[in-house]
Amino acid sequence: MAVDLKMSSPPVQIGKELELVRRYVLLGIVNQILDHDIRIVGATATKLPRLYESMMRGLQDRVLLELAAMRRQFRDNGIGVEKEQRSASGLSAAYSCMGYKHSFSMPWSFVKAESERLLKSYLTK
Repeated sequence: MAVDLKMSSPPVQIGKELELVRRYVLLGIVNQILDHDIRIVGATATKLPRLYESMMRGLQDRVLLELAAMRRQFRDNGIGVEKEQRSASGLSAAYSCMGYKHSFSMPWSFVKAESERLLKSYLTK
């Protein structure tokens, strides 16, 4: 029986894993946005600051719960986010899946639109 010792090329990024990692990175951005907005609401003179802050903290709790569940799923499936990098043009991330390294990038306009879409999805659940 002959054994093929050629190096195999890494598999193409599987859509499911790419989407999971992309959502994970976007949820991290959403969490930072909520942190920022909670500080702003607490520092400005609004009529109902505690209500607004409470609503945003509720959203943030849901985001954090999903992030924790995703980290468990990553661990179970051998996925690891290795690096996130911000630049003037956008956000890029490197991750490993099934022992192979992959990366992707998103322009800031996309990150902003997707972050808004994710936040809206939490409001309609």
